[in-house]
Amino acid sequence: MAPNPEDDLAPTKTEGFKVGEKKTIDEYQQLDQNDESLRRWKESLGLGSGKPLAVDPKDDRTAVILSLALEVEGRDDIVVDLSAAGPQALDQLRKQPFTIREGARYRMKVKFRVQRQVLSGLKYIQVTKRKGIRVAKDEEMIGSYPPNTEDYEKKFASDEAPSGMMARGHYDAVSTFVDDDNVTHLKFEWSFDIKKDW
Repeated sequence: MAPNPEDDLAPTKTEGFKVGEKKTIDEYQQLDQNDESLRRWKESLGLGSGKPLAVDPKDDRTAVILSLALEVEGRDDIVVDLSAAGPQALDQLRKQPFTIREGARYRMKVKFRVQRQVLSGLKYIQVTKRKGIRVAKDEEMIGSYPPNTEDYEKKFASDEAPSGMMARGHYDAVSTFVDDDNVTHLKFEWSFDIKKDW
C-alpha cells in the first residue's frame, strides 16, 4: 500500500505530552482570579487588560499567516505573500519557483496575526520533494500567542542549502501551519530551484 502523503505533514508527537483543555478568552479571564502569578501570566497574553481584542469581523481564522520569507545575508529577502491566500494566489506559488544559490546560508521567517482566541503550539511543517521523492521534512515550533492588534514575526533556525551538482535542480515543497489542536491554519504548495548562482 502506498504511503499517505498527508502523513508527511503530520507534526511530530512528543511522548507523554497532553494538550491542555481548550478555553475561550472569557474562560481564561475568569480563571483563578485570586492567583497573582496566574493574573500576571494572563496579562502577558494580553488578557484582562481591558483592551479590545484584534478581530477582523470578515475573517473567522484564528491564525492569519501573512508572509513567509527567505532571509539571506547581503540580499533582499525573498518574500512569499500569503495574505491573499485564496486558491488562485496559492496556485501561483507552485508555478513560479524562486532561486536559491547552492550552499547559501539562509533563514526562514514568518509574519502572522492572531485573532479571536489564544493560539496554542503553532508549528510550521515543510516537506520537500525532488522528482516526487521526499528529500527533507522540516518542523519548526513557532509557539503560543495571544490575540493582538500587532503582527508577530518568528525567525527560524539558520540552515544551509544543499550544494554540488547532484543537489542542483527543481524542488517542490508543501508547507503547513498547524497548532496543538491539530487545526491546519494554512497549507500550500510552492517550488524553488537550487542553482550554481543567484
